[in-house]
Amino acid sequence: MKKHLRLILATLVALALSACAKKDAASPSNANPALTPVTVQLDWVPEPEHGGLFQAQARGWFREAGLDVTLVPGGPNALVNQRIATGQAQLGQGESVTTLLDVHKGLPLLQVAAVFQNDPSVFLLHADNPVRDFKDLAGRKIMARPGWIFLDYLRQKYAIDFTVIPFNFSVSNFIADPAFIQQGYYIAEPFFITQGGAPAPKYLYAWDAGYDSYAVLIANPEWAKQNPAALRAFLAAYIRGWRDYLEGDPAPAHAAMKQANPNNTDAFLAFSRQMIIDEKLVIGRDATDATRIGRLDPARYARQLKIVEDLKLLPPGALKVPDVMSTEYLPPAPKL
Repeated sequence: MKKHLRLILATLVALALSACAKKDAASPSNANPALTPVTVQLDWVPEPEHGGLFQAQARGWFREAGLDVTLVPGGPNALVNQRIATGQAQLGQGESVTTLLDVHKGLPLLQVAAVFQNDPSVFLLHADNPVRDFKDLAGRKIMARPGWIFLDYLRQKYAIDFTVIPFNFSVSNFIADPAFIQQGYYIAEPFFITQGGAPAPKYLYAWDAGYDSYAVLIANPEWAKQNPAALRAFLAAYIRGWRDYLEGDPAPAHAAMKQANPNNTDAFLAFSRQMIIDEKLVIGRDATDATRIGRLDPARYARQLKIVEDLKLLPPGALKVPDVMSTEYLPPAPKL
């Protein structure tokens, strides 16, 4: 219950900060005519998953690139894609496959850079849970976001069914029930699970089932078309921010995250950052260097489109890869 209340408080804080950020961004007295304003809608409250953004902001690299960047905290109802589509934000952080369906619905969205090469959404299970692979989920009860397309993918691929209970953004049930299974971002929830007195969980990774989505930066395509230089400058600073956050001193980003989200603790920030590093989420699980930070692979998008077509969530051929993503705004890959 204590953890649940903390998450509710975090959400309220995020919403308050979001309102303040939007007010400041709209205020002429705060505007610098020499800088291009860019509003970025986060998908969740500020945490290490936003490390590249906060490091670039704290280090002054966005401003150095001629940009006045506002990072708007998110939460359970961030509505990232809707805010981008309606011009309330020029950029936002989200998940690649879900965004494909939003594009098909008519939302103007363009995926322009990777946040994580592999989206860290997983199933969390207690270490002694008898479930060992996805087929074992048949007949089980799982707490997850009902709109997570991966659930439909599992049902189809393995010819299984299971009961989904709505995600409540808490780990209280997991801690209390050794048989409990839930969706989670495995760079965050395990910290709160162990803090709550339960052993570290084990994971079922979505990519092991062939569902390999990105965590991505999404742009309003009309804004991108009208401001190509600003977007290129943003992404160059963002990639620089990620590399510095992972390889250098994360203190600037962590200080900014704590200011934006007072529920962040030094212990949590260190844990989540180390998980991102150890799991090579930003650079790619099979990478040996940092050259793939931010990179997107059109071939992966072709596979993602095939997934939603096979699920009959999208008519065959309704979208092509260039309709949903672009690499033209990314800087040249560095030579290490």
